[in-house]
Amino acid sequence: MASVAIAGAAPPAARRGRDHRAFEALIVPLVLLALWQIACTSGLFPPQILVPPSDVLRELAALAQTGELQRHVGESLGRLGLGFAIGGLLGLAFGVALALSRWTEAALSPLFLGLWQVPVIAFVPMLVMFLGIEEAFKVTIVAVAAFFPVALATFDAIRGIPRAWIEVSRVYRLTLLQLVGRILIPATVPPVLTGLRVALTRAWLVLIAAELLAADSGVGQMMEMGRQLFRIDTVLAGVVVSGIIGFLLDAGARAVERRASRWKAA
Repeated sequence: MASVAIAGAAPPAARRGRDHRAFEALIVPLVLLALWQIACTSGLFPPQILVPPSDVLRELAALAQTGELQRHVGESLGRLGLGFAIGGLLGLAFGVALALSRWTEAALSPLFLGLWQVPVIAFVPMLVMFLGIEEAFKVTIVAVAAFFPVALATFDAIRGIPRAWIEVSRVYRLTLLQLVGRILIPATVPPVLTGLRVALTRAWLVLIAAELLAADSGVGQMMEMGRQLFRIDTVLAGVVVSGIIGFLLDAGARAVERRASRWKAA
């Protein structure tokens, strides 16, 4: 049992390397926080423009104590989850159709690539006119933001499959479902997951921007309300929360992507 425990334990050098990298990753944020605090307390910036991080932390604690922070975060994450699921599934289906059908590619590819170049925020005025500022608008803008990266990643992943694999599927007379399940999905999982990760980050950024422009709740609206009330600490609290959530979403997606890459290599 002792030998098994020793064999499963990480070598001391590896643990020291991980601890050293973690310490290095914290150096720059800690230095920036210290400089931020010094700049505010020294009077370099007036409190109407910039407040120290200690005030931001106090505001975060106050918002959490009243439950307002949890409400705004929950609203934003709910919209993100629903919109991302809709946009991701539609993007997967469209990418597969675009890659497998020459007719679909010829008919829809120019329109798709043209719309891909339009910033998602540019769709906000039109969507507000059609949908108002209710939940349908926020979910739709997230779905639009997620759709294009997922569709493009799916298209490129399928087109990257060696032609010989498709020919073999025709020799064995595989049905469309068998082709998708036995060849397309195993071969395209890692690049499609990369597209999903990019789409998730993009959707979160677009959602915060949409909530800043037209919403009655959410992290972005919390920041906008703070701006209207000249509460810089509330605005910066929203910036911190949105950054932390975005970082955690990307880190989680990267972890899933790494697992899929190891599975493919195995």
